[in-house]
Amino acid sequence: MLRSVRLGIVAFVVAGCGSQGALSQALIDQARASGAAPDLIYVVDLPGYELAEQSVGGINEEGFGAFYVSPEGKQVQLRVDRGTFSHALCPDRPVTDADPVGSPVQCSRDEVGWYRQAAGRHEYIAVRDDALLLLAGKLADVNRETLKAAIDGARRAVGTGSSGPRPSPVERGDLPTSGDGAPIQPTGPGG
Repeated sequence: MLRSVRLGIVAFVVAGCGSQGALSQALIDQARASGAAPDLIYVVDLPGYELAEQSVGGINEEGFGAFYVSPEGKQVQLRVDRGTFSHALCPDRPVTDADPVGSPVQCSRDEVGWYRQAAGRHEYIAVRDDALLLLAGKLADVNRETLKAAIDGARRAVGTGSSGPRPSPVERGDLPTSGDGAPIQPTGPGG
């Protein structure tokens, strides 16, 4: 008996390993409920950062967005939307959250995508089929190599969201079958 308990604990601990970049079905459903298309829901692995679950949601018409945060409060933003990108667009599109918005953009292209930098911020943009992936943060918060490795390893979230209608409501037992539908509250002391 003791051996099976130990094996169960080991299985539980191992199951929790490596889930940094995974999305639970509840988070996938949350993103879909806010308008994100299932094929645009992606995750990344960012060492030292965790997904801020409350940030998961839809952006624009059917895109997906989320923030990853470090224990020190540093933030990296993931945005996925439909679109394309090119070297011609690179210097004209402002870097995410750059201030001032019109700051000159430095662009460089490599095997992963476009690395862009302006006004103390930087980002990697990659195109996968018709999905435009963007991973952005402050220069002081995350280095270029980390952004590059994370965007290169970006993958669609496992799961497709709820398939079919929501479950029927729970039978309460205190609702009358006729009348105004108010709950049955037996009269007692004081009532």
